[in-house]
Amino acid sequence: MSGTRDRIETWFEKTANLIYDNRYKTLILIFIFILTLTAQIRKITIDVSTEGFLHKDDPKLSQYEAFRDQFGREEMIIIALKPPDVFNLEFLTELKKLHEEIENKVPFLEDVKSLINARSTRGEKDDLIVGDFLENWPETPEEVNELRNRALANPMYKNMLVSEDGMFTTIIIQSQTYTADLNKEDALDGFDDSFETDTEEAKPESNGPASKNYLSDKENGEIVKAVEEIIKSQNIPNTEIYVGGTPVVTHFLKRTMMKDMRKFMAIAIGTISLFLFIMFRRISCIFMPLGVVISSLLSTVGLMALTGTAIKLPTQILPSFILAVGIGDSVHILVIFFQHFNKYGKKKEAISHALGHSGLAVLMTSLTTAGGLLSFSTAAVAPIADLGQFAAAGVLLAFLYTVVLLPALLAIFPLKPKKSGDTEETKPIIDRLLKSIGKISINYPYRVLAISSVIIIFSICGMARIYFSHNPLKWFPATSSARIANEKIDAEMKGSTSLEVIIDTSKENGLYEPALLNKLEETTKHFEKYKSDKVFIGKAWTITTILKEINQALHSNDKDYYKIPGDKQLTAQEFLLFENSGSDDLEDVTDSQFTKTRFTIKVPFIDAIAYTGFIKYAEKYFTSNYSEEKITITGMVSLFVQVINSAIISMAKSYGYAMIIISILMILLVGRVRIGLLSMIPNIAPILVMLGIMGWANIPMDLFCMLVGSIAIGLAVDDTIHFMHNFRRYFEESNDAEDAVLRTLHTAGRAMLVTTCVLSIGFFTFMFADMKNLFNFGMLTGITISMALLSDYFIAPSLMIIVNRGKK
Repeated sequence: MSGTRDRIETWFEKTANLIYDNRYKTLILIFIFILTLTAQIRKITIDVSTEGFLHKDDPKLSQYEAFRDQFGREEMIIIALKPPDVFNLEFLTELKKLHEEIENKVPFLEDVKSLINARSTRGEKDDLIVGDFLENWPETPEEVNELRNRALANPMYKNMLVSEDGMFTTIIIQSQTYTADLNKEDALDGFDDSFETDTEEAKPESNGPASKNYLSDKENGEIVKAVEEIIKSQNIPNTEIYVGGTPVVTHFLKRTMMKDMRKFMAIAIGTISLFLFIMFRRISCIFMPLGVVISSLLSTVGLMALTGTAIKLPTQILPSFILAVGIGDSVHILVIFFQHFNKYGKKKEAISHALGHSGLAVLMTSLTTAGGLLSFSTAAVAPIADLGQFAAAGVLLAFLYTVVLLPALLAIFPLKPKKSGDTEETKPIIDRLLKSIGKISINYPYRVLAISSVIIIFSICGMARIYFSHNPLKWFPATSSARIANEKIDAEMKGSTSLEVIIDTSKENGLYEPALLNKLEETTKHFEKYKSDKVFIGKAWTITTILKEINQALHSNDKDYYKIPGDKQLTAQEFLLFENSGSDDLEDVTDSQFTKTRFTIKVPFIDAIAYTGFIKYAEKYFTSNYSEEKITITGMVSLFVQVINSAIISMAKSYGYAMIIISILMILLVGRVRIGLLSMIPNIAPILVMLGIMGWANIPMDLFCMLVGSIAIGLAVDDTIHFMHNFRRYFEESNDAEDAVLRTLHTAGRAMLVTTCVLSIGFFTFMFADMKNLFNFGMLTGITISMALLSDYFIAPSLMIIVNRGKK
C-alpha cells in the first residue's frame, strides 16, 4: 500500500507540473467544460409538489395519476370567509362579486364552487331541476332566512361550503388537471380505461391522459398569485378571509425555498470570503477558492438541467453544501502551498508539493463524501435520491476543479511570498492548544475513551425518544399566513385535504346495484362517525350523495325520500334524468359506464405519520366489505404516507450503505482492516451524539433530518482521513505513536480545524431559514461536523496510542 500511495502522490506532483507549464491551455479547456454545463441552467425546473417526492414508476404515484386522469385534480384552493353573518344580503352580494372575479381573472380554472352556484337539486311537477343555490336572488329578510335554513339543512353543503355553525362559508377553486396546452376534454380519449387499480398494471406510460403533462408548479403559482391579488383587492366589511388548501401550501413552500436559497448563498459566500481573508490575508485567496466552488455549483446545477432533474425541497441544500465542501478541498491545497511558497518562494515547486502532499488525501475525502451521499441514490423518495446523485457529482466536480483549475489559477495569479510572522500571528496559540489536546490523548487514552463511551451511551438513550414526522405545514413559522389559513380551515370546515378510495365493480352499470349502493351509504355513515386521537373526518361522500338528492327531488322534495332507491331500473332512470338536466357533477364521482365510483374522505392537513394508522384502517375496512370489487386507496393523504414510509426505509438503507462504503474506503486508505474499522469509531460517535440530541431535544426525524447522518458521516470522515493519512506517514518515519500524534495534530490538525469551521459555518447558515425543518437540519449538521472534529482530536489519537503502544 505504501508503494501505491507513493506512486499516486508522485502522479499528483507530475500533474501539477504539467498544469503549471500549460496553465493557459488548461484554463481555456476547463472554462469551456464549465460553460458547456452552465449553459444548461436555463432549462432547470422547480418542483415542490407532493407527487415530486415519488419516483415516476412508483405504483402509488401511478395510481394517483390515473385517478387525476379520471376525476380531475383533487387539490383545491379553499377561500374561507367569516363575516358577521353569512346569510346577509350585503355579504352575499360581496360573495357573488368575489366569486365572479375569480371566475374571470384566475387562469387555468376548471371550476369554482360557493353558495352562489352550489348544486341545488329539486323537483318541479314532473321535472328534475338541477340549478344553482342562489339562482333566484333573495330580496327580503324572509327569503334570506329561508336560504339559511336550506343551506344548513343540506348535508352536502355542511363542512364544504358552510361550517356546521353557519359562521364560515367557502369558495372552492379547482384548477385544470393538465398543463396549459391540454385540457380535460382533450384527454377523454381512452376515458374508460385510463384508471387501473391493479398495482402492476398502473403505469405512467399507459395509454390516454396518464402520459400527458400535468399542471406545472409555475402554473400552480400563477393560480395562487391571481387569487392572492383578488383577495388583496377585496374590501368586504368586518370579514376575515383565509386562503388555504394544498396548492397554497405548495406555492408557499416554493416561494420560501427560493427566498431561503438566495439567503443561504449570500450568507455562505460572505462568511466563507471573510474566513478565507482572515486565514490567508490575501484577496486572491478569496477569489481563487470561490471561483473553484462556484464553478462546481454551476456545473452541478447544469448537470441537473441536462438530465431533466428538477430542483425539489431536499435538493435546495445543494448550493450551500457544495460551497462548503468545495472550499474545504481548496483550503487543504492552499495551506500546504503557502507554507512551502512562503518558505522557499518557488511557485511551481510549491504547487507540485501541495498537490503531492494533499492530493491523495483530498481525493480520498472526496470519494468518502461522495460515497456517503451515493447511499441516498437508491432512496424511494425521489428528491433524496436526486440529492445523493447530484451532491456526489458536485463533490467530485469540486475535486476535479481543485486539482486542475486551482493550480492553473495559482500559476497565473501574481503572488508574492510572505514571512510566516506576517500572516500567522495566532499560530503559537493554535499550536499550544493542539499540543495540549495531543498530550491528553497520549497520557489518558483510556479516560478519554471512557468519557466518550458515557456520552455515547447517554446519546443512545436519547435515540429511543426519536419520532418520525412529515408535515410541510409545520415547517412554516406559526405566523405564516399559509399555516394560519390551513389550520383555521381545518378547525372550522373540518378538513382541507382528502383520502380518495376508488371502488371498481369491473362491470358496466355495476353502480346501479341497490346492494352496492346501500353498502356505500353505510360506509359513508361509518366514516363520518370515525374519530381517533389524531384524525377526525369532516365529511365523506360518493355517488350515493347525488342519487339521494335526485330521489328526494323526484318525490316532491320529500325529505323522507332522501335515500337510495330500492330498484336497479329506477336508479338507472334517475341518473339518466340527472345527466339530461345539464349538470356534469356525476363526472366528478363516476366514469361514463358507471363501473367505478370515487369515495372521498375529507380530513385535516396533519402529520403524515398520524394518517398511517387511519389508512391501514380504511384499507382493511374497504377490502373486507368490498370483497367483490377492486379497491384502490389514493389521494394526497395516501401520497403523504407513501413519502414518509419510503423515507424511513430509505434512511435505514442509506445509513447502512454509507457505513459500508466509507469503511471499505478507510480500509483501503489505511491498508489494514483492523485500523480501518477502528478509524470508523470517531466517525460513528458524532452521528450517535447527533441522534441523541434529537431525542433529548424532541426534534422530529423529518425528511431533512434524515439526511444529516449520511451527509455528516461523509464529511466527518474527511478529518479522520487527514488524521490517519498523516499519522501513518509520521509513524512509519519514527515508529513512535506519541510523536506521530503530536506531529499529526501540529500539521493536519490545523487544516482539520479550518475545514471544520468552513463546513460548520456553511451548514449553520441554514439556521437563518424561515422554515423550521431547514433550521433543524443546519443546526444538527453543523453540530455533528463540530463533534466530528472533537472526535478526531481526542478519540482517534487515543485509539492510535492504545493500538500502537509497545511498538515504540
